[in-house]
Amino acid sequence: MDLGIAGKVAIVTGAAAKLGNGRAIALALAREGADVAVADIDIAGAENVAREIREMGRRSLALQVDQGDYEAVAAAAARIAEELGPIDILVNNAAILSNIALLDKMEVSAWDQEVKVNLSGPYYWIRAVFPGMAERGWGRIVNISSVAGLSGGVGQAGYASTKAGLGGLAKTVALEGARAGVTANTLYLGIIETEGAKGNIRPDMWERIVKRNAMRRPGTVEEVANMVAFLVSQQASFLTGADIIMDGGQSLFVF
Repeated sequence: MDLGIAGKVAIVTGAAAKLGNGRAIALALAREGADVAVADIDIAGAENVAREIREMGRRSLALQVDQGDYEAVAAAAARIAEELGPIDILVNNAAILSNIALLDKMEVSAWDQEVKVNLSGPYYWIRAVFPGMAERGWGRIVNISSVAGLSGGVGQAGYASTKAGLGGLAKTVALEGARAGVTANTLYLGIIETEGAKGNIRPDMWERIVKRNAMRRPGTVEEVANMVAFLVSQQASFLTGADIIMDGGQSLFVF
């Protein structure tokens, strides 16, 4: 199926990790013919992914961006538009889980940092690219969230709150962009086998989460990338403001 994104310009944030959703998404969009900007705080990793994309015959740009800084995001978006062209697709994937601690033990600075990166950052990116999308009459925005944003998570007040907020942000963008050809959707992920998840979840907890999953396995980054590729495609033009849960049945509480 032709997804209709050949020649489109995409930004994927948080795409530097070798085994990560962001890299898989960036490569999937490039395979469909998009030119992809890779934004991450890890510039070395971002450069590696950009190199892979160029080897596929597509244009790419790697940028080191602290997305908790609006001026940095605005400057990055302007550079992408200048070097690759008008931005058509934004995938807000970058996020941090900086402090797993109960509410009364969590450092206030950790809360502030998670809000800045996980929620303000996606808003900054949207603010930078939305006007151009609306003016041209076509745009796709996908916020990558987590089922923690739906159910909460012990010791994850900041992370869960920001991931919940992404849904409200996408719905607002969906309403404001509906008549301008701009869609916005939120993808809530369950347990996915990534470097970040493996690094943040103890092995015993990993097994417990997998056992609470109806499919009894973690998802793969390729499965996530394929879903995102559809969401940003021409084929998904009537899908907007949706909360899409991709968790292998984890949220069904099957034991």
